[in-house]
Amino acid sequence: MSEYTTIVFILTASALFLFLLWAAVVSVKEKEKRAAWWFFSGAVVLPLMFLLPLFSESSFLDYFLLSLLAMMMIAGLLLMLPIGNNKNWRHPIPVKRIDERDTMFSRNELVSGSEDYLDYYARNPEKEKSDNIFRSKPGLLARGAVQYNPFHFASADASFDTVAEFKKAVDGPVAKEQVEVNAEQVTGYLKSWSKKLGAVDTGITELKEYHLYSVGGRAERRNKPIVKRHQYALAFTVEMAREMMMTAPASTVIMESAQQYLEAGRIAMQLASFIRKLGYEARAHIDGNYEVVCPLVARDAGLGELGRMGLLMTPKLGPRVRIGVVTTNLPLVVDEPLHDYSFIDFCIQCKKCAHVCPSNAISFEDEQEVDGVKRWQINQELCFNYWSVIGTDCGRCVAVCPFSHPDNTLHNLVRAGIKQSAPLRKVALKLDDLIYGRKPKPASKPEWADMH
Repeated sequence: MSEYTTIVFILTASALFLFLLWAAVVSVKEKEKRAAWWFFSGAVVLPLMFLLPLFSESSFLDYFLLSLLAMMMIAGLLLMLPIGNNKNWRHPIPVKRIDERDTMFSRNELVSGSEDYLDYYARNPEKEKSDNIFRSKPGLLARGAVQYNPFHFASADASFDTVAEFKKAVDGPVAKEQVEVNAEQVTGYLKSWSKKLGAVDTGITELKEYHLYSVGGRAERRNKPIVKRHQYALAFTVEMAREMMMTAPASTVIMESAQQYLEAGRIAMQLASFIRKLGYEARAHIDGNYEVVCPLVARDAGLGELGRMGLLMTPKLGPRVRIGVVTTNLPLVVDEPLHDYSFIDFCIQCKKCAHVCPSNAISFEDEQEVDGVKRWQINQELCFNYWSVIGTDCGRCVAVCPFSHPDNTLHNLVRAGIKQSAPLRKVALKLDDLIYGRKPKPASKPEWADMH
């Protein structure tokens, strides 16, 4: 074996060892035991393979490993090429507005025998039988639910109660004196300040008719047509903590979900109030009081694409976010939508969320035409029925999504490759199944929250 070949094998073994050891340490910090085991095993076994020639006189082994190394490098280069990306793809635009009265949260508010109840099911008789299924179950945050925990449910309810207090001031008086603003400057300020307040990403879009519900469906907004009053919408995301979401569908999930609805509401309220003090109309859209369909607004504001589970898939955190929206007439600079086909292609192949969905509410099929638009649509009745049994908002789909891994260097390298190459998406999916499991078990509750 030549001196040059020896150096090549030593450098290869060292690089493999250091990379895999680093990945293992990252996995330990993420509390991913299975992943840590795979990376530690790889850090031991794979480098040894390239060190064997140092203890052997076999020229065949040298040639074999050099050929293997060359093939690995060629494969790596090929996988990084921009192959299979549909750059002309544009995400579909809805052709009709959604009636909020048809959402499960609105239907859940209907009281049997009331005028609203009778009116709704007179217009939608096919929904009454299936809706009575969830009404026969304990319900969200209810005693008797499978995941009932008095401390966790009370914690979640406390967050929702606080959000409910915000509803009194989602809109409000506008300062009589209007401050003259530069659209670019104030847009940059709002984006920077929203991140200072806790947002992950912020984007701006022109407010479109299809962003708005056609008719309100909840509480005092029920049966009231929603009219477009504003020109712009600011959308932002807040992160749901991974250690809480990985316990899905346990009671700790709805604690985190409620907490981030509260955080999104708080930020939206502050932004809207700020804009009104400048002398421009602004309305915060928060949990239980949305006039807009948040995922559509956020998508058009360049924050992500809509995936198989019907949620916003963001570049940094996948669906592990909550969304806040502020609509306004303040002059703003709009962002371009991502129009990123890699998310769609990934969801077409992955199907991990559908495999783990306890209620079988997520389709295994490719996108279908729904109301004139090709997209995925979950079965909201099956989903909500399951929520009503367990008492939480489940979250298994969010927990297992490969895009939900932490926003760190290791996973961002994979995300960059997924965006770049269709063949690498296939490889990444196989590796995710191997390293993390096709149907990973729910994680244990954080020690501080593990109430017995």
